Amino acid sequence: MSYVLNSHICRYGVLKSLRHFLCLRLLHSQFPTMLKQILSKLPRKSPKSDQLDEINSGSNNSNFSNGSQCTNGGNGLSSRLSVVKRVSSAVFPSSIMAGVEAVEPHLSFKDVSNTQKQNLFVSKLNLCCEVSDFSDSDKVTAEQDLKRQTLIELADFVSSGSAKFTEPAISAMCKMCSLNLFRVFPPKCRSNGTGGETEDEEPMFDPAWSHLQIVYDLLLRFVSYGSLDVKVAKKYVDHLFIVRLLDLFDSEDPRERDCLKTVLHRIYGKFMAHRQFIRQAVCNIIYRFVFETERHNGIAELLEIFGSIISGFALPLKEEHKIFLCRALIPLHKPKSVGIYHQQLTYCVVQFIDKDPKLATNAIKGLLKYWPVTNSQKELMFISELEEVLEMTSMAEFQKIMVPLFRRIGCCLNSSHYQVAERAHLLWNNEHILNLVTHNRQVIIPLVFPALERNTQNHWNQAVLNLTQNVRKILCEMDEELVQACKRKLEEENSTLSVAAERRKLTWERLESAASFQPSADYIIAPVKPATCSVAC
Repeated sequence: MSYVLNSHICRYGVLKSLRHFLCLRLLHSQFPTMLKQILSKLPRKSPKSDQLDEINSGSNNSNFSNGSQCTNGGNGLSSRLSVVKRVSSAVFPSSIMAGVEAVEPHLSFKDVSNTQKQNLFVSKLNLCCEVSDFSDSDKVTAEQDLKRQTLIELADFVSSGSAKFTEPAISAMCKMCSLNLFRVFPPKCRSNGTGGETEDEEPMFDPAWSHLQIVYDLLLRFVSYGSLDVKVAKKYVDHLFIVRLLDLFDSEDPRERDCLKTVLHRIYGKFMAHRQFIRQAVCNIIYRFVFETERHNGIAELLEIFGSIISGFALPLKEEHKIFLCRALIPLHKPKSVGIYHQQLTYCVVQFIDKDPKLATNAIKGLLKYWPVTNSQKELMFISELEEVLEMTSMAEFQKIMVPLFRRIGCCLNSSHYQVAERAHLLWNNEHILNLVTHNRQVIIPLVFPALERNTQNHWNQAVLNLTQNVRKILCEMDEELVQACKRKLEEENSTLSVAAERRKLTWERLESAASFQPSADYIIAPVKPATCSVAC
């Protein structure tokens, strides 16, 4: 009996194991079908939604890819409007989209109630994420006209003060601006290779400017909005957004760079947490321009922004700001294209010296370091900047650099380029510089007097000769005894040089006569023929 019971129990266990095995096999065979049925019941996102998710500029600091564009979905206008409704959940994270009701974006703000205007505002921003193709300037499509009209409506709505920049609206605004503005510029085809625009070149205009201008206007109104919550906005106007915005300063369209200048200045003033990052990012642009490429179109605009930023620096200046002057601004005198941005550069340097007069020494040393030797036009700019810097220089700082400075000025006085020589002579008409020279005349007059004497004797330009006589008259009125002493010393040096030159001349004449002497045949020694070795090696 016990044997039979055990046999039944064993058989029952085997049958149970077999049943489990068959169930698992059946589930494994039907699992793909079941999974497909489950997935088919879930809401599907379009490919456009996936792309927008990748470009989301939310708090996760996702990347704005170069030239990112919304994928064209559908062939007609109605399909485009329906796509916008489908992707509304992809534009914003679910937590941000809570409570946002989808509204047809083609409706006018006048046709909806006040409670729906905010949702319509977000829907229109979403619609404008579609990037139009302007490669054919003669072809204007209905979609381009619709988008331009929508952008104008958005700009009017924001300027009216009716817009409320909630977190969904901020996210949609930053996404729309990033998709339309952040792009890759075509390779530069300038022939001169100097970077930037010169006087002989026509500026290049972006064919998409009719849309870009309104987008920049929207972005400017957004960052300037009085009720904007900066704490929320800085999650979307983050470091990556600012870097991509700075990249746009290399645009060859001067209209775009002018808009960027205003927008970046407002961002710097509004988002205080980003100020140090913006300064460092601009430094990196300058470093690359000076030491690597020497090609950039927006240096003048960046310096114009920094001119106003420097004027707002608190005193005493931080070490970071002094480093910016020495490592970024002063090396900007090196590139050949300095004439494009020299006016803005001079203003920045002068602003630094106005904040801290001790920085005048660093500025003048930098000018002397990068002083041009063969570029006369650049030399004229340096002399003009030097005059502005000297006007801000104190007596103590001037005495530290007056010797190398006036050696360089003496060379400019003797320049064969008449404009350089004239500009150097006109420095003496500046009252502050003349006062500095008067107090240090014992050092300065001996440095410049020989240059004035050489001009009197050798310079070819009559205007320069007249200016030389005027400067000599100023020096004589300043200290006639010192001028006469310098004149005697110069005459002694010239006589010494003349004696030395005469000796060199006689020496060379003796060498030439010795070299021309022909020896007689009796004194010629026949060359000795080397003896041959008879022993075989």
